[in-house]
Amino acid sequence: MRLIRLGSEPSEVGADVRAALSTWGVGDAVLGGVALLGVRPPDCPRDLVAVIVLPRGVLVVVGVDLPDPAMRLEAPLNGQWKIDGWPLTRPDGAMSPAAEALEASTAVARRIQDMRGEPLPVTTVVAVGPYVGQVVQPTVDLNRGVRVLHPKPTTLLTAARELATSDRPCSADHAAKLVAVLAPTGAPPDRRDLIAEGFSDATADLASASTMLLPKIAVAPPTGRKVLPYVGGVVVGVLLIIALIASLSSGNTADSAATTTQPPPQPTTVVVDGRNFLPRGADRTEDCAAHAFGDVRAWLSGHMCMQLRRAQYETAVDGRKVGITIAELSLPDATRAGELHAVASTAGSGGVDSLVHEGKGWSGGPASFDRSVIRVSVKGAQLRITQVVWVEGEPDPSAPKLVEVAEQALRLPAVQG
Repeated sequence: MRLIRLGSEPSEVGADVRAALSTWGVGDAVLGGVALLGVRPPDCPRDLVAVIVLPRGVLVVVGVDLPDPAMRLEAPLNGQWKIDGWPLTRPDGAMSPAAEALEASTAVARRIQDMRGEPLPVTTVVAVGPYVGQVVQPTVDLNRGVRVLHPKPTTLLTAARELATSDRPCSADHAAKLVAVLAPTGAPPDRRDLIAEGFSDATADLASASTMLLPKIAVAPPTGRKVLPYVGGVVVGVLLIIALIASLSSGNTADSAATTTQPPPQPTTVVVDGRNFLPRGADRTEDCAAHAFGDVRAWLSGHMCMQLRRAQYETAVDGRKVGITIAELSLPDATRAGELHAVASTAGSGGVDSLVHEGKGWSGGPASFDRSVIRVSVKGAQLRITQVVWVEGEPDPSAPKLVEVAEQALRLPAVQG
């Protein structure tokens, strides 16, 4: 387990959590993973003792300081907590601190989902102290993926192994993105360190692959000449089916040719402020820096970027064609998006290559986006660079009509389909 301390413990029991995690040591000999200590992920309602990113799950650890040590703690999620038979009273009148823990876990899960992080199960650990001999939880609460415990090395380890149960391990690349998504400051460990902590070395997985898996059919080995007639019958049956399908297909093809040929589907026009924008191609990639240049490329090379989406559109102004290119970058949080905005907004600082620049233009489109109207905008954790240019004639970045189109293009989708 690799520990990354980002802030102070929000509760006294946080020191016990940190001590328990420290006993496991670096590497995956005991468990592996990365623990973010004293972290407050964006949009989370409170500081957390820890967020533990494991190869097969994410644990949100919330600390609860009890007024006194206890031999027995009854800790239902939706009921009154009791310490050695006495109700736990709080100044805010809450019967159970578990609601706050669940709220924090929900915020972390939503953050991962919104930022398109690896879809690992997000579960909750409520660490209680200064000391608790026995914790009693209803079975239904345990099944919901919540553990209330005093954070000793053994109890915390058991909880992690019970809760982190994803079917497939998270890759080192996806783990780095998860850490960047959850930690508002700093940089995630490098890929080599994450692999040492038990994360997969895979560069691609089934979640991102476009693959159809065919079921494997187990065929019993032949046990004599009696098997052959059955095998021959199966082969003949398959051939007959193939012939029938081919016959029907050829008939349908002939009928279609005899009537009308269906034209290929046309892209859907996008309308903004009454102006029609015709989609002219799009792509997306996770390697943002590879498609950037100048200071923007240098910044992206040293920071995490979740995804780059690029799209092209065409419109017309007074009968004159206009080309539009959009580059939308998804950053881990609004802070880093703001940092990149400051770089990209500076004149001469570079930007993101258009699809036209990479040889993916369209017939009748612009040859380049040099001397175009440029707009750089930021919304939350997303940065957008929009360029607009006349398809023909002399470029004029100050033309009022192009400026108007550039403002409208800020609302065009970066995804086409």
